[in-house]
Amino acid sequence: MKNKLFALPLVLTMAGCMQSKSGKEHGVRFITLDPGHFHAALVQKSMYPDTDTTVWVYAPKGKDVELHLEKINAYNRRDDNPTTWKEEVYLGDDYLEKMLSEKKGNVVVLAGNNKRKMDYIGESVHAGLNVLADKPMAINKEGFEKLKAAFKVAEEKEVLLYDIMTERYEITTILQKEFSMLNSLFGTLEKGTVDNPAVTKESVHYFYKHVSGSPLVRPVWFMDVEQEGEGIVDVTTHLVDLVQWECFPEQVINYQDDIQLLSAIRSSTDLSLREFSAVTKSEVFPDFLKKDVVQDSILQVYANGEINYRIKGVHAKVSVKWGYRAPEGTGDTHYSIMRGSRANLIIRQGAEEKYKPQLYIEPVNTADEGFESILIGQLKEMQTRYPGIAVHKTARGWWVSVPEELKEGHERHFERVTNKFLQYLQHQDMPHWEVPNMIAKYYVTTSALELAKGKD
Repeated sequence: MKNKLFALPLVLTMAGCMQSKSGKEHGVRFITLDPGHFHAALVQKSMYPDTDTTVWVYAPKGKDVELHLEKINAYNRRDDNPTTWKEEVYLGDDYLEKMLSEKKGNVVVLAGNNKRKMDYIGESVHAGLNVLADKPMAINKEGFEKLKAAFKVAEEKEVLLYDIMTERYEITTILQKEFSMLNSLFGTLEKGTVDNPAVTKESVHYFYKHVSGSPLVRPVWFMDVEQEGEGIVDVTTHLVDLVQWECFPEQVINYQDDIQLLSAIRSSTDLSLREFSAVTKSEVFPDFLKKDVVQDSILQVYANGEINYRIKGVHAKVSVKWGYRAPEGTGDTHYSIMRGSRANLIIRQGAEEKYKPQLYIEPVNTADEGFESILIGQLKEMQTRYPGIAVHKTARGWWVSVPEELKEGHERHFERVTNKFLQYLQHQDMPHWEVPNMIAKYYVTTSALELAKGKD
């Protein structure tokens, strides 16, 4: 195929890489490299201040980039608050080399095939480009070592390397963290045991789902753990991040001193050819998946995993499970508990909660007559920052109700993360704990994979 640079039909005027048509300089110019996951498009579901409306896309020709551009087109054409992105697209086998030689932008957005991602990260930071990467940035120990090296290069080049941790912006998780910092209410975080961890986070996901109102078509490589990564290194990235972010806020986690892995397990989710086809729109298993096919028609995807570990002496457990399709009226779910000496903070998302995340505060000593007055007193201060939240008595404690205006969906969280990254980029003030904690996070996930596979 002849390499070519072309503009999408939606492009009416071409913005320069440094200036828009009006001549205004923009501090941020996005490059999207080899988009293969819908998260790449979600970064552009919103517009951002001081950001050029032209986005430079470099990718191999294929369905991945076509689906990505369709989503951007849909955001531009929507009736409610349409975006105004202009995609300048280069397709060719030398897309990476072309991107590095042209350097049309200064922020590389990565969300796609995770097998290639670490190399993309390394090449980008070496070229002096900032990187905003979807999770996971590393899916095995080799990738982890490359990631550590990339952070060193990023520091030398004075560029930012940051991963997209959307779950930090989910309101019940935010409130769980906030309440855990109130010693008079929560007490101190328990140390826990292997059988009864102080912190447990569980996540359930489904391959068949809707995104931006339409059925999601996943690329066939998404079902290959050598390209997407096993579940134990993929979705668990969010869970490990939340353990660190909630339990040890603004503290540096040193992976060599503060983390002790205890156990890890992995298992497969089995998909029929019919289910695989519904998710990917492919009628056959590609050759690279044949290694995972049993009985000629069942694809085994090692999407499930569990990690038990200690972090700064605290026992934690994270686990992820994947199914084919959620029962009607349900979707991805999350469970989380932080056990304190005075109260437990629990996020449940089951049938009783109508599959919406809800936060509960449950005192350890139910006979503690002073607990309610402490809760009401602390709530008043919390309401100044989160207007409209309230507590309601339950059989085991209190349910924290959250007004609709504070609830945001998963897709909106991509705007939140991107704005935070751009803030760090503008002010050069990324917190000192972010980089060591990203390294610690990927040490946990990639080492757990080795342990689960019996390689340690």
